[in-house]
Amino acid sequence: MTDLSAYLTRIGHTGPVAPDLPTLRALTYAHATAIPFENLDPFSGVPVLLGPADLRAKLIDDRRGGYCFEHNRLLKAALDEIGFSTTGLQARVVWGGPDDAVTARGHKLLHVDLDGTDYITDVGFGATTLTAPLRVASGVEQETPHGLFRLVHDPDATGSGRGAWRQQIRLGDEWRSTYRFDLTPAFPVDDEAPNWFLSTAPTSHFVTGLTAARPTRDGRRLALNGRTFTAYAADGTADRRELESLADLRKVLTDELLIELPPGIDDALATLF
Repeated sequence: MTDLSAYLTRIGHTGPVAPDLPTLRALTYAHATAIPFENLDPFSGVPVLLGPADLRAKLIDDRRGGYCFEHNRLLKAALDEIGFSTTGLQARVVWGGPDDAVTARGHKLLHVDLDGTDYITDVGFGATTLTAPLRVASGVEQETPHGLFRLVHDPDATGSGRGAWRQQIRLGDEWRSTYRFDLTPAFPVDDEAPNWFLSTAPTSHFVTGLTAARPTRDGRRLALNGRTFTAYAADGTADRRELESLADLRKVLTDELLIELPPGIDDALATLF
C-alpha cells in the first residue's frame, strides 16, 4: 500500500485509525460494503494480478471489485500500514457441500492478533462475506451487521490438513459452514498458484460463469449469479429476478453492485443472453 489515504477514501472511512478493535471493525465493514466482490476479469479472459500496484489500480483507482485474493491482500496492506499484526491464511471452501469435503485451499482470509487475542477477518467471500471480524473462539455466536456467525473447532482435524476450524453462518434455523481453515500462515507466494488456477483454468467457476456480490449499508446482501439477481433482506427474505437484457445487467452491475465496468466487457456479458 503506497497511499493509505486513497484506500480510506475509497471505502468511505473518515474516522481515526489505530491498531485496535474499533478500527478493525470499522475497516472490515467499510471495505466490504464499498468494494464489491466480482469476477469480471476471469469471466472475460483477463488473468487476475496480485501485485500491490495492480490491486491499487483496479480496486482503488478504477473503482472495480475483485475476489478473495485481491480483497484480502488490499485489506492486509492497509492494516499492516496502520500497525496491526496480520497473517494471511488459506481455507478450503465447503459452502454448498458436506462439512468434511476435502477441497483445494482456494480461499484467502486474514488472521489478526490484537494484544494476544486472535481474530479473523475476511472481506472477500461473495454474498456471505464478513462485515465484522470474528474472535477465534469455538462455538461463540457472534453478531455482525449482516447476520450471525460462529467458528467451530474440530480437535480431531488438528494436524490433518483439512482445517480444524469451520466458519459458519446462521441462515434461518440452520448453521451452514462456509469454509474450513487453520491458523497456519500463508505467505504471498502461496496465493499465486490458486489465484492463477481460479482466474485462468477452463474448469474454474470464476472463468465459466459471472458472479458478483455486495453487502449494503442498509443491512441487505446483494448477489448476482449469471443473470439471476437476488437481494436478501435482513430478515432473510429474498427478492429474486432474472435479468432480461444486457442493459439490465449493466445497470445492476453499476447501480446496485457499484462496479465501474471495464472497457470491452460487453462482449463477455452478452454471452449470458
